[in-house]
Amino acid sequence: MKKKRILVLNYEFPPLGGGAATATYNLLQQLRDKRDINVILLTSSVGEYKEESIGSNIKIIRLDIGKEGDLHNQSNKNLLKYSIKAFRWIRSNRDRYDLIHAFFGIPCGFLAMLSGKPYITSLRGSDVPFYSKKYEKLDKYIFQHLSKLIWKKSEYVVANSEGLRDLAYETYDKKEIGVIYNGVDINIFKPKEKEDGFVVVSTSRLIERKGLDYLIKAFSKFAKGKDDVELRFYGDGNQREELEDLVKELGIESKVKFFGETDREDIAKAIPSAHVFALPSKNEGMSNSLLEAMASGLSIIATDVGGTKELVDSSNGIIVEKESVDDIYNALEKLYSNRELVKDMGIESRKKVEEISWERMAREYVKLYYANNDKQI
Repeated sequence: MKKKRILVLNYEFPPLGGGAATATYNLLQQLRDKRDINVILLTSSVGEYKEESIGSNIKIIRLDIGKEGDLHNQSNKNLLKYSIKAFRWIRSNRDRYDLIHAFFGIPCGFLAMLSGKPYITSLRGSDVPFYSKKYEKLDKYIFQHLSKLIWKKSEYVVANSEGLRDLAYETYDKKEIGVIYNGVDINIFKPKEKEDGFVVVSTSRLIERKGLDYLIKAFSKFAKGKDDVELRFYGDGNQREELEDLVKELGIESKVKFFGETDREDIAKAIPSAHVFALPSKNEGMSNSLLEAMASGLSIIATDVGGTKELVDSSNGIIVEKESVDDIYNALEKLYSNRELVKDMGIESRKKVEEISWERMAREYVKLYYANNDKQI
């Protein structure tokens, strides 16, 4: 059987980006040194153009997009530069790949469509029309129409959660959309003994979409009269200064800590001893941070968005309404007053993710790569 040659498009790849970058990184780790598959990743560089290899069969090409500022968010200028340079590379190197795997329908799925080669589109969240209010006008007048065309011409379209798939169907329901969940490394993220007191953690990017201001306001109300509580943020983003100012304004500096950008290995060491993981997002696809917290044996407080309800129910956490300080406050009070419930929820969280792995995610994608000739890893 001829070796399958895959071109992966994603403008995010560590250290750039968030969940999609992490998923792409872990996909490549699972595919490394596979004899029957060759992969080129076309992504963005933090600095100058560079090439590197993973194992014997994976090449990473980082295009210089003039990246400045926050590593977790790409400006329209960054995306435009990536798109132009990626398009030129795709057009000039058609003999180096057979199939394109595009993370994000826009812009990567659009670039794949222009290539004329077969392609798979992975929907991640912000690329699905009406996922984010930020792009509401663009979605209404441009992106929903463009997305229909991209999805229609894709060999396969895949969402990372059922919730995201259902949102995509509101734009275009004439194309079957599959679901392949993100994974988590349960050998790195695992439970350990809880520390004294009551610790709430968040490991998301510090951006407006994550709703962390509502968490801080709820925690401020919850923390009154309690000397044994603490809220910890692991991560960075363009809202950090605003959130730090809010903490000062509420007078809870001694109970809230910002640890900044933290690598996965250090997060895996830090969060399992906490009691609660909070994810008050306004929108979410399938959160890697949530999966990692569950693997670490934490009880969960999360909003009813995206794929959250596919992972969180009353057995392992509390679902709260978006942008509701009162809901988050009540959830914190409930868990604080019942440590046995916190323990039981943490055990259930771990059970729920033990069958969700990066290996499984990669295996499902490779089935699509070889769908026409029935070959799998």
